[in-house]
Amino acid sequence: MNENTPSQFSWTSIIVIVIGTFMAILNNSIVNVALPKIMLIFNCGQDSIQWVLTAYTMTLGVVMPISGYLGDTFGSKRIYSVALALFTLGSIISGLSWGVNSLVAARIIQAIGGGLMQPVGMAFVYRVTPREKIGMVMGVYGIAAMAAPAIGPTFGGYLVEYISWRLIFYVNVPIGIINLFLAGLLLKESPLLKGKHFDWVGFFSSATGLFCLLLATSQGSQYGWTSTYILGLLIVAATTLTIFVYNEMNHPEPLLDLRIFKDAMFTISVIVGSVLNIGLFGAVFLLPLFIQNVMGQTAMQSGILLLPAALATAIIMPVAGKIFDRYGARGVVMTGLIICAFTTFKMVSFTELTAFSVMIGWTMLRGVGMGLSMITVTTAGMLKIPMEKISRASALGNVIRQCAGSLGVALFSAILHNRQAFHYANLVQNSNLGSTAAAGFWAWLSQTAVYQGWSTLQSQYVGLALAAKQMAKLSLVNAIDDCFLVAAGITLFGAVLGVFLGPRPFRKTAPDKMITPLKLEA
Repeated sequence: MNENTPSQFSWTSIIVIVIGTFMAILNNSIVNVALPKIMLIFNCGQDSIQWVLTAYTMTLGVVMPISGYLGDTFGSKRIYSVALALFTLGSIISGLSWGVNSLVAARIIQAIGGGLMQPVGMAFVYRVTPREKIGMVMGVYGIAAMAAPAIGPTFGGYLVEYISWRLIFYVNVPIGIINLFLAGLLLKESPLLKGKHFDWVGFFSSATGLFCLLLATSQGSQYGWTSTYILGLLIVAATTLTIFVYNEMNHPEPLLDLRIFKDAMFTISVIVGSVLNIGLFGAVFLLPLFIQNVMGQTAMQSGILLLPAALATAIIMPVAGKIFDRYGARGVVMTGLIICAFTTFKMVSFTELTAFSVMIGWTMLRGVGMGLSMITVTTAGMLKIPMEKISRASALGNVIRQCAGSLGVALFSAILHNRQAFHYANLVQNSNLGSTAAAGFWAWLSQTAVYQGWSTLQSQYVGLALAAKQMAKLSLVNAIDDCFLVAAGITLFGAVLGVFLGPRPFRKTAPDKMITPLKLEA
């Protein structure tokens, strides 16, 4: 009989899971930096190269729902190892890719591995960790989730600029092989739940629904949210996800057990976590855009500027876990979200003249808020989930957070696009060509025209182009500020919801009441 109890806890096994999670998240952030270079090498357009990212996101949405079933049926260790092997194989093929189509195919293989690794790894951590230590352990686990997106642009920018873009994939190979060996050596297999039947209706309806939903959110800004294509995707998503919910509520062995939402703490944590993902991750993509397009920095410099914030998050996460273990989630999460809301609001004042030290200071403080709230709210929701449902709860939570993050990016992309157009039209309408500043500009331009030998018509064209460029930049700054303001409001709403999180931590005496008997396979 293979028993898996919290007594099997060891930091070495947790580190194995952390490394795998770090690899999966790092790879997705590191690829973003390389896309312009890959476009040039493969001679492809924006529409084609976008599928390198979109295919990965779509595959995650399809694979994550089945991770709970696979972990329960075949064992968490076995599925984690298979997922790690697939991710490493996909990295090898990505590095060897000879065109954009082969790269997209390789990224799908990567996503199958990454989509299984994250929920299965998280379920493994919950299963082996004593509940009185879960906050601290999840704080360490969360370091991978926060450090990887920050290190990715800096590390990837260096590799792409000075060595080769293929190394952003090859770097995963030795780490993956070593981690695969360590997983086989250090991880203990989880109990196998016998007699489970695969929920085919749930799989096809969730796969179709999540695929269409994530595709619509990723391409909504490109094609227009009211276009026939996007509306068609949303209608299909709504229809199939409705079928999915009905099936899951009536199926004896559902793919994603929606009955877990009867646990009030899990439900509140998912809601708060989703709001957090929308407000925080939706705004995260705005900072590199601001630093590069407004302040004129490179992608690598942008990564360096954002690195201190990620380090602050990584440092504070284990501390937040220790506080959670002692005092519970409510105070930690609410404090973190209030800090995030306040610092995001302060980011509204960023301009192209803002000192780097000021920007780093506010983003680092924001990183502290993220470190206090992110993993803590997820951990709080899993505390009272029975052990035999841990895998399904982890899969369910990861799917919803993935969708929330994609929704956040889509929401802020739409806000950015609409507000930039609004501010540009407003600037053009209110521009005063007879003002003192305008007179000084035209005088400077006249002197430049004489020096360059331009005709009057040429100087006018140059002047209008420069004015339009400046107004475009100002409208972008104003639009990003509007997004930061919305993000601050959403985050503050999450802080209010945090009131409903339990104030007391999990006690040592509770596991006996919590863990229900399992039907184990010898």
